[in-house]
Amino acid sequence: MELAFFDYLMKWGHFLAGITWIGLLYYFNFVQTEYFKEADGDARVDAFSKLVPRALWWFRWGAMLTFLTGVVMLGLRGASSTADIIVGAVLGTLMFLNVWLIIWPNQKIVIASNQALAGGGEADPAAAGAAPKAALASRTNTLFSIPMLWFMGSSAHLPSGSISANTTAIIIALVIIAALELNAIFGKQGPITTVRGVISSGIGLTVVLGGLLWYV
Repeated sequence: MELAFFDYLMKWGHFLAGITWIGLLYYFNFVQTEYFKEADGDARVDAFSKLVPRALWWFRWGAMLTFLTGVVMLGLRGASSTADIIVGAVLGTLMFLNVWLIIWPNQKIVIASNQALAGGGEADPAAAGAAPKAALASRTNTLFSIPMLWFMGSSAHLPSGSISANTTAIIIALVIIAALELNAIFGKQGPITTVRGVISSGIGLTVVLGGLLWYV
């Protein structure tokens, strides 16, 4: 009984933190980014100085709690994990790492630069390079989130099978995911530049990765 309660507590925490994290991810990509394209300079500076830091606090700690509860849940399940959970967990882990190792460090530079401007100082020249890096990682996380959410649900309600029965499919899926992650670090946004593009690409990636687990 105690283990069942702890397991459910981790699930609840995972859902709660995940909703916070992914909800803010979609806010940043579907609402805030589009607003900044139209906002005047003073509005952008004010938003980056006051709004963005608050949103990023909830965003990065939501990611942290989602990741930690997910690790505990994987530990409780162990060998009983399905292929869906493995692929979904890899996507979620990369998203978590992108938040803490790419998005947040680069956004800190952009925020500090805008706060300096708001205080009458000079912009940090490094902000011009930091902003695109954060944007690309954020767009990639949005891309990853769509199949990640599919696999988190399908692992319980539409499982493709065990890890041993899907080894080849998992390896191919991980190669595709690794290529996309390398693009998030070294590449360009390309088709995921627009909101429509990242949503369409995310659905397409879900079809590809889901199809691999079902048919390969």
